[in-house]
Amino acid sequence: MHTTSFARHLSRAGGVAIAAATVLVLAAPPPVAAAVAASRPVPAPAAVAAIAAPPPMRAPATALAAAPVTGLHTVADLAARRLATADLVAAAKYGTGAPIDDPVRERQVLDAVARQARDIGADPQETVRVFRDQIEANKLVQRALFHQWDTHPAEAPTERPDLTRVREEINRVNAALVHALADSAPSRHAPSCDGRLVAAAAHVRHERALDSLHTTALARSLPSVCASNS
Repeated sequence: MHTTSFARHLSRAGGVAIAAATVLVLAAPPPVAAAVAASRPVPAPAAVAAIAAPPPMRAPATALAAAPVTGLHTVADLAARRLATADLVAAAKYGTGAPIDDPVRERQVLDAVARQARDIGADPQETVRVFRDQIEANKLVQRALFHQWDTHPAEAPTERPDLTRVREEINRVNAALVHALADSAPSRHAPSCDGRLVAAAAHVRHERALDSLHTTALARSLPSVCASNS
């Protein structure tokens, strides 16, 4: 499923009218992503020590409460958890001149997850395709936050998280996601994968109370999960 199509389905499944903004963000140059960025506080540096814990979750609505926890749900939830670190990465880089695009770090991540996939007998190429989307989704959030802080300086972070510690958390999530992709391989190769993934992502969005920006980024992170789209 193409990214923009996935975003439309995710928006429809969750009942929030952000599809048009999502399509515009994904089709336009990265800075345009700020158009859908809702006000969302950047975690304080003290939060870095606790980022391994999932964020507070709202009680799901009846329609979503019955959604089963499946392998695809685990993948979507880990993708959302990884996206939560994008706020911290952005806060760590903002005002330092450090670029959002970091080809050296990105290559290290892709090489590491490919190696982890091989070690557990999973497909390294499929894994790398999914993680390329994870990286692009993370950068989408960073660009949107940079734009927001440039436009509204009073909202810019006043303290800087430790990027090394943030990346340690990203590495932990990456390892868990590699295993989740391997464990969910039958579901990811099934003809029903697209629909089930949309439902799982909608449930995760509700559980984690994602704003428009992070919902858009979640949609950007998942198109390669279903093997038929790889």
